[in-house]
Amino acid sequence: MADPYQNSYHHGDPDGYGTYGEGGQDGYGYQTDYPPQEEDAASDVTEGHDEDDQMYEGEYQGIPHPDEIKAARRAARTKARTAVDAMSEQEELAEQYEDIIEDCGHGRFQWSLFMVLGLALMADSVECFVVAFALPSAEKDMCLSNAEKGMLGLIVFLGMMFGAFIWGGMADKVGRRKCLIIALSINCIAAFLSSFAQGYGSFIFFRLFSGIGIGGSVPIVYSYFSEFLQMDKRGEHLSWLCMFWMIGGIYASFIAWGIIPRYGWGFSMGTEFQFHSWRVFVLVCALPAIAALIGLMFMPESPRFLLEHAKHDEAWMILKQVHDTNWRAKGEPERVFTVSQIKTPKTQEDEFFEIQSSTGTAFQRWVVRTVTLVKLVLKNAASLFAPDLRLATLLMAIIWFTMAFSYYGLAVWFPDMIKHLQYEEYESKVKVFHGEKVERFHFNFSLENQVHKGGEYINDKFVNIEMKSVKFESSLFEDCYFEDIKSSDTFFENCTIRSTVFYNTDLYEERFIDCRMENTSFFHTKKGCHLNFAEENDVLIYLVSFLGSLAVLPGNIISALFMDKIGRIRMIGGSMLISAGCTFFLFMSFSQAAIIAWQCLFCGVSVAAWNGIEVITVELYPASKRATAFGLLNATCKLAAILGSSIFASFVGITKVVPILLSCAALVCGGLLALKLPETREKVLQ
Repeated sequence: MADPYQNSYHHGDPDGYGTYGEGGQDGYGYQTDYPPQEEDAASDVTEGHDEDDQMYEGEYQGIPHPDEIKAARRAARTKARTAVDAMSEQEELAEQYEDIIEDCGHGRFQWSLFMVLGLALMADSVECFVVAFALPSAEKDMCLSNAEKGMLGLIVFLGMMFGAFIWGGMADKVGRRKCLIIALSINCIAAFLSSFAQGYGSFIFFRLFSGIGIGGSVPIVYSYFSEFLQMDKRGEHLSWLCMFWMIGGIYASFIAWGIIPRYGWGFSMGTEFQFHSWRVFVLVCALPAIAALIGLMFMPESPRFLLEHAKHDEAWMILKQVHDTNWRAKGEPERVFTVSQIKTPKTQEDEFFEIQSSTGTAFQRWVVRTVTLVKLVLKNAASLFAPDLRLATLLMAIIWFTMAFSYYGLAVWFPDMIKHLQYEEYESKVKVFHGEKVERFHFNFSLENQVHKGGEYINDKFVNIEMKSVKFESSLFEDCYFEDIKSSDTFFENCTIRSTVFYNTDLYEERFIDCRMENTSFFHTKKGCHLNFAEENDVLIYLVSFLGSLAVLPGNIISALFMDKIGRIRMIGGSMLISAGCTFFLFMSFSQAAIIAWQCLFCGVSVAAWNGIEVITVELYPASKRATAFGLLNATCKLAAILGSSIFASFVGITKVVPILLSCAALVCGGLLALKLPETREKVLQ
């Protein structure tokens, strides 16, 4: 039996252009009706079915058939084309490509790609939580100072900022799939190595590269997926894709709670190599990226990218694969991919690339390719500020910045405020003892949250006890004995210590501030930041992140269902302005429960703006600049995240007014500017 697809494809003309078929409406070789089959040539699928059985179910209800809707939409676009005197190559390709994607349908292929790219987006979300959850334990393994902890918290965002720009620009020149595979591979390798890094320098180095790798996921994922979606499904399904960011937050919170407090999940080799539970957590956080990497091996490159680079044959084969996969899954394998040829624009950039690659040594060719690629990426990025795109780029940059500044700033402020309230509550319960005199007493019980001022301790024993948040001020210790002491946040200030022995304790010299030592001995003193037994894994912090991520669910569902109905602009502007109003409720946050409630409200409302911003970003820019623009704007987002988290954190415990007013002003500014953007919901993807 002859291949039904045989001879349905013909190579383009020698001038470097394909023609979108011959004959057909407006010169497009695109047939809306499939070739009629002879009566005896019915397929096995349709054999035995009467014509009445195939009648459209909505016919008697006055509901138009989907094919009629598609034909009407295509006719409207054709009419619009004929009204334009001259259509550019890019516009013509965009119209043709939209028609092809409509005929390929939306089905199994898109849902498979949705899951794979969703895992890549989930990996980006998890990366934002890794350091925050691991830091309380990691700081003890590596004895980090406050400055080092602050840098470690920001280094991931710094890496993601550079990664977004680098991989976004590369994806427009090298390919969406290829760049995403490389970026995720770097993330996985760096995450694996960081979990074994023992020193602060090596750990922060690998986390930086992990961020650079995962930074490419967001700009590439949205650009990649949008190019397999038809116009009427683009907004909804890109919004559904955003749900994986929420799933990533839930995943990170859940496994952090399940792994980090379980100290048995690890091992050590002397004092030089430690592998505690937080390192297991870092490893497990790489699983979404690994799963996405495996899934990408079975996914094709974006055909739209291939057409932009004159790779007509490869694009045609992928589009045929999408068409056949979807219609076979729908039980219509007899549908034939009727596209014969697709017009592709000429491109000179790749010619220079190939001419240089045929000369010199391997190293020289690599240098030429790299330099050429860097020049092309920078040129493409500069073109975003050309007169036709300058206003849109500036508006989008401000909107991305204001949204990220408020969101990430408050994301840090919420848990820090909860910790501050916990600390204030704990401090309010401190017990103060003045001028107590204790002689020949054996302390065999733990001391916690106490301050002892002007006390005298004569011939006392402190054996096998814990001291947590204990402070001795201006006290006298004479002929005392300390043994097997385990302490946290415990200090001796301006005390006199005479004829006293400290044996096998962690009370080293830094714990004694302005103290006078007379005939005092220390034996087998344990020293190290990892000895601090304070409860560093507060379950409430995991719960806060979990609830904040879960609160996104209703907002995500609503925005996905209404993105194509009310439009991107109203979605972004309305969500940002309502979020600005929500921030004023933070003035009433006097308890931990209130802060958690307002956090959930803010996250649930603001997610609609995030979805709209990401959808409109891929729709505003042409295919040759889409990933570059998304990468540049996402890098702006990460810069805002660094500034917002640093500024908001500095006001914790000082005032709530400044963070609230800053976030409100930023959201109002971004929301009003969003209303100036052009609506893109009925725009063909350029």
